[in-house]
Amino acid sequence: MHNRRKIELLVISDVHLGTKGCRATELLHYLKSVHPQTLILNGDIIDVWQFKKNYWPASHMKVVKHIIGLASKKTRVYYITGNHDEILRRFADFRIGNLHIVNQLVMELDGQKHWFFHGDVFDVIMQHSKWLAKAGAIGYDSLIWLNTVVNASRRRFGLNPVSLSKRIKDNVKSAVQYINNFELTAASLAAKKGYQRIVCGHIHHPEIKSIPVQKENIHYLNSGDWIENLSALEYDKGQWSLYYYQSQFHEVESDPRGQQETPSLEELKPKVLFQMMLEEFQA
Repeated sequence: MHNRRKIELLVISDVHLGTKGCRATELLHYLKSVHPQTLILNGDIIDVWQFKKNYWPASHMKVVKHIIGLASKKTRVYYITGNHDEILRRFADFRIGNLHIVNQLVMELDGQKHWFFHGDVFDVIMQHSKWLAKAGAIGYDSLIWLNTVVNASRRRFGLNPVSLSKRIKDNVKSAVQYINNFELTAASLAAKKGYQRIVCGHIHHPEIKSIPVQKENIHYLNSGDWIENLSALEYDKGQWSLYYYQSQFHEVESDPRGQQETPSLEELKPKVLFQMMLEEFQA
């Protein structure tokens, strides 16, 4: 794509490649529209929890190939591990060319210390009931699939799409309280460590806000996800902003059954190699 927007820093998280709820086509469209100096993949990019060999569409591989292509063209790429791709944590500090795998990242931007971290360390469920978190992830993916079916039907009648899970999270008090607790816990820990800003993912709730902690304000930023919100954080010319895909592009139609284009023979080879790589990681 010509005339790509140049930005200093781009943060995306919670893409969940390998699941039917992933909006890989839209993400690739967005990535092709920008030219970041630095790309931070802030966790849960590949969903190893729900990864199945019989579901890895060509569009998902295209996202991986595009990111690798960015790294080969002088974009610094940091892959910060999350809980759904925690298997990569054993490879922390691994580096090949411009691609780095890390568990967290500290970066100074305009004199402000930024702490980049996926955020699952703040999740009580993740720390004490991992099986429950995994069960919840499966239920969430099923809800996204159902949401796709519902929206496909609504479009046929000329109705606007809806987000079932977003409505649940916005209206259930316990879910709202969980998000608030997550944000406050993250900000408090950042203040204790001496960081002025913290950049997270994990809870699929895009946000830029200032949180008072004792006598200082901690700037909390969350990049959201590429399941429902289709959001990212962009940093350029000293300013952070939230980007929403739908506000810039027309929504890309998805097959309500979650099936995407069949990979060609050319696409199949990297697919097989990728599966072999995961098997090696799990050995």
